[in-house]
Amino acid sequence: MALFNFRRKEEAVPATGSLEPFLKGYSIEVMPRTAEKVEDFRAILPKGTRVYIAHIDGTPIEDMVATAKRIGAEGFDVMPHFPARIIKDKATLLDWVARYKDVGVRQGLLLAGGVAQPVGDYSTSMQLLESGAFDGFQRLNVAGHPEGNKDIDPDGSDRMVMEAARWKSAFMERTDAKMAMATQFCFEAQPVIDWVNRLQAEGVKLPVHIGIAGPAKLQTLIKFAIACGVGPSLRVLQKRAMDVTKLLLPYEPTEVLEGLAAHKTANPGFGIEQVHFFPLGGIKTNAQWVTENGGASGVPASATAQG
Repeated sequence: MALFNFRRKEEAVPATGSLEPFLKGYSIEVMPRTAEKVEDFRAILPKGTRVYIAHIDGTPIEDMVATAKRIGAEGFDVMPHFPARIIKDKATLLDWVARYKDVGVRQGLLLAGGVAQPVGDYSTSMQLLESGAFDGFQRLNVAGHPEGNKDIDPDGSDRMVMEAARWKSAFMERTDAKMAMATQFCFEAQPVIDWVNRLQAEGVKLPVHIGIAGPAKLQTLIKFAIACGVGPSLRVLQKRAMDVTKLLLPYEPTEVLEGLAAHKTANPGFGIEQVHFFPLGGIKTNAQWVTENGGASGVPASATAQG
């Protein structure tokens, strides 16, 4: 019996391997303080883009909700983070959900969160999924880790990460909840391809929204990659840092995206459904890169309206 009254929707399979179809429907992440720097999201993002709002420990819920209200009013799908380890108890969780509902939010990214010790009753996204607090939400995405997560598997394996992925996939199937796995960012296509194929082999049916770091200074990316626990694909940046001719040039995600897009073309059933950008070099910079490289998939909403 379904626990939620969610409905499934079949997604169209891209017809070609170019960046344009692969980037169609991409999502992007902001924080309240970075969103404040954007005068109008319609001038930089395509119509209907899903905008994740990262909830960093210490950010007041009032700031999160105000940001969600503003971005939603500009015509975008808003998906705030719900980090389990910074949520004190169910009353707090229900309060957050109610506040978001009041401003039209019906989507959430449920994740454990980056703090070492939980502040209260929750420590995993699975506990949030089972809480029953999200009745009325249309989509509940969860986190994915193509290169493992040492906070979850300190031994360097991905045993617990994979077990959790199977659990979340089973939850989606038994509840008809609309879900996807939004992943940590990586810098190399082949490890991502291998991981997505392994998910499918393990029976994990969650569509993958692959995390990609947007254009940024190399030093900035290396700093974030180390802080976020990016694994072997970090070698792509390290190799680039050793090349004096590339050291001062900004990193762009062209190579990794083209590799994934080509694989999707050759294998239409491949589990990546969308691209999710982490705009580590700035949201305007990231959005401009997609506009310049994504064809119709990167045309801002305001430009579409004018056309």
